[in-house]
Amino acid sequence: MGFKEMFNLARVPSILLLGALYVAYVLIGGVIFWHLEGQLGTRDVGYIIEQKQNLLNKYTCLNVESLQEVAQAVQDASKAGISLRSNYTTDGFWKFTTSAVFAATVVTTIGYGNISPRSSGGQIFCVFFALFGIPLNIVVLNRVGKYMLAIERNISDFLEGKMSKSGKKICVRFSVHFISYLSGMVLFFVVPMLVFQNQEGWTYSQAIYYCFITLSTIGFGDFVADNNPEKTYPDWYSILTACWIFFGLAWLALVINHSIEILERINNQLKGWWGSKNPKEGSANAEDNRETQTEEDDDKTSAHK
Repeated sequence: MGFKEMFNLARVPSILLLGALYVAYVLIGGVIFWHLEGQLGTRDVGYIIEQKQNLLNKYTCLNVESLQEVAQAVQDASKAGISLRSNYTTDGFWKFTTSAVFAATVVTTIGYGNISPRSSGGQIFCVFFALFGIPLNIVVLNRVGKYMLAIERNISDFLEGKMSKSGKKICVRFSVHFISYLSGMVLFFVVPMLVFQNQEGWTYSQAIYYCFITLSTIGFGDFVADNNPEKTYPDWYSILTACWIFFGLAWLALVINHSIEILERINNQLKGWWGSKNPKEGSANAEDNRETQTEEDDDKTSAHK
């Protein structure tokens, strides 16, 4: 009995394999983060304790309770978007432009956490606003992503129509996809990185990190644009940030869908190589492929229209 036949006899359901791969991926990521950040976190704790003791020794009028009150005041000012260094108070976070960006982070599920509604009315409204806004956002982003994909396919079809050989057509489609991805990287990562580095004073690594954390809707909140109360931002900055978030989310969703499609094709190739366990499974896979091809043809037809 060959290795292929042994594999088919001891075949594990694909959902278990995917689950095991997912758990292993998360655990490996946890180990790497633990290795990279663990020592730094321990050093930070020691540094903070040392700084606390130095403050108590330097300002003898302060005790632990007074120091906690000062720290609470600084934390409240930070949450309100008010600078304690200047002699005047700013408008805080809840001005119109910042509130509009906050609304965008709610419906896109980014949720930085740097600001949040504190009144009962604001919290209740946020629940219903997100309840209807998140599905609306998904539908709109999906439609925008389809238009982006339609433009890309139309360009590919137009250029392929000029080619006679099938080999050249494959090269043309690959080139169009590659140029599209490269253009998206420049437009939604490189250019915003330069803008954020200039406006926020971040390093390039911090700016590109913020771009990805935002567009992937992870939204840690450790870096947030248009959030420093000690800076005066131009009026166009908030509008540009909101537009970048919207179209960047649509583009990144398109890239993720392409990646899922590639992984599914690889999975189908592996299934074809190892063979199906029974004829019914093979016919089911063939039926799924036909349905997928039909959906792609419908998308192309609607795009041409």
